[in-house]
Amino acid sequence: MIIDGKQIAQQLRKKIKKNIQDLPIDDKPGLTVILIGQHPASQIYVKNKEKFAKEVGINSNVIKFNDEISELDLKNQIEILNRDSSVHGILVQLPLPAHINQKNIIETIDPVKDVDGFHPINVGNLSSGNDAMIPCTPLGCYYLIKNVVENLSGMSAVVIGRSNINGKPMTQLLLRENCTVTIVHSKTKNIKAICKEADLIVAAAGKAKMVKKDWVKETAIIIDVGINKIISEDNYKIVGDVDFDNLKDNVNGITPVPGGVGPMTIACLLENTLKSFKKIKKLT
Repeated sequence: MIIDGKQIAQQLRKKIKKNIQDLPIDDKPGLTVILIGQHPASQIYVKNKEKFAKEVGINSNVIKFNDEISELDLKNQIEILNRDSSVHGILVQLPLPAHINQKNIIETIDPVKDVDGFHPINVGNLSSGNDAMIPCTPLGCYYLIKNVVENLSGMSAVVIGRSNINGKPMTQLLLRENCTVTIVHSKTKNIKAICKEADLIVAAAGKAKMVKKDWVKETAIIIDVGINKIISEDNYKIVGDVDFDNLKDNVNGITPVPGGVGPMTIACLLENTLKSFKKIKKLT
């Protein structure tokens, strides 16, 4: 079974759109994205965010700066957005220029408006089992998994990668579902053997086609977060961290790259913006 992230994301966006239309007040959620520099992938990603925000009824705004902006000026801009009552979600598009400290920028964003879910308060609340803004990519992965298996209790899960953006929050979400979770990474021994025992694998290692057919059992569900560019002669193609072509007919469920996790990440950003709006407006 190929898990269609585009279709599931479309369903989620329809739900968000209806929820916005049914709001008991005239105000609409507002999302502001700060984009620094000319990073091609970031520009495409931000453009898609604008497109889908408009589709569901979210007021979207993009503030662009060149690579020369100082850390202080960027923090001052974020503080303006923190105080702006029309802005309910703030997202600073990563990566940032080398002279800007990413940690300092994330910590400047109001945790309630932190729709990326990276602020330490949101990270702490998620790991403590409290209500939190959940990072968009792992939240999207979670929805994809639940689309295949509703009850995850007791499942053995392996998360490949330990990043703050995906690996760690993904682990917390799976623990909430009573999974037994193992995190593997570049220093882990016998990764293949560990994966072979897993009912569920979330691959976010950043290594093209790392997970092979003989790494997984046929009943496994595989969520591929990886985005890797393979260049051959005059062209290139995008592949995930999983050997999709050799695995797609031999597992219980698998996401393609592209068309799997990516669309869900943007849909979950919109959901987080609506969640932030309701919290600020004290709506249930």
